[in-house]
Amino acid sequence: MAAAVLGTVALLLSPTSDARAGDESETTVIAHRGASAYAPENTLASIDKAAQLGFTWVENDVQRTKDGELVVIHDDSLQRTTNVEQVFPGRAPWKVKDFTAAEIARLDAGSWYSPAYAGTRVPTLKDYMCHIEHNHEKLLLEIKNPELYPGLAQQILKQLGSEGWLDQRHLKRLIVQSFSADSIRTVHELRPAITTAYLGTPTAAQLHQFARFTDLINPSYGSLSKGYVSAVHSFEGPHDKPLRVFAWTVNDAATARRVAGYGVDGMITNKPDVVKAALGSN
Repeated sequence: MAAAVLGTVALLLSPTSDARAGDESETTVIAHRGASAYAPENTLASIDKAAQLGFTWVENDVQRTKDGELVVIHDDSLQRTTNVEQVFPGRAPWKVKDFTAAEIARLDAGSWYSPAYAGTRVPTLKDYMCHIEHNHEKLLLEIKNPELYPGLAQQILKQLGSEGWLDQRHLKRLIVQSFSADSIRTVHELRPAITTAYLGTPTAAQLHQFARFTDLINPSYGSLSKGYVSAVHSFEGPHDKPLRVFAWTVNDAATARRVAGYGVDGMITNKPDVVKAALGSN
């Protein structure tokens, strides 16, 4: 049986194999960290900008403060996207996990991007989810750096439940992803109804293992080929549907058209308007 499966995968990965037909009109476009080319990433302003551009899917990153608050920020350090060096000059390397929620709330998370966004704050996950609800948006939530925060996946699930995001209506608007296979496996085991995604490019021989606990394989677009996307699509995930592929981070028209040709199901992008226009012009 194993040999037969591997033989099928090898055929799918061969240069002459055809990928599943990619209908660009159905390609999901996800605003990466919000519309982060046009507003400071992972802020309420960035998800507002995505909504203004007409995009419902946004992606974010969740980490934890010293006193246990969940916050939305990409880097494990506050240095790049806030003025933490000026406010707390003696506390290098300014790791998120070393600051309380109240301390992080004092930081300016917008001026680094543009003076127009001065005073923008690092949002808590609670405030972020309320804003997503207000905007009627959908969320691709990343469990970020779980190795730094024991129990992060479980805490995120508890927060999502508290905000009412684990009922049937909201589950249609939620995907939880991570570079950590263990975290995604934990999410699936604790809340099997949640749609999950693994960030990375498992080998063809590993795909059957991932299909037990994840619904999507989300690789860097540079690691993709038409054959690989076809191989992913050949497996059914835990909800008895073919695995899907969301590619990241696609930011220009030529790349968007090329990646669409691989048959991907979605693209994660800082410039959702550029990608949408490119797919529409194909």
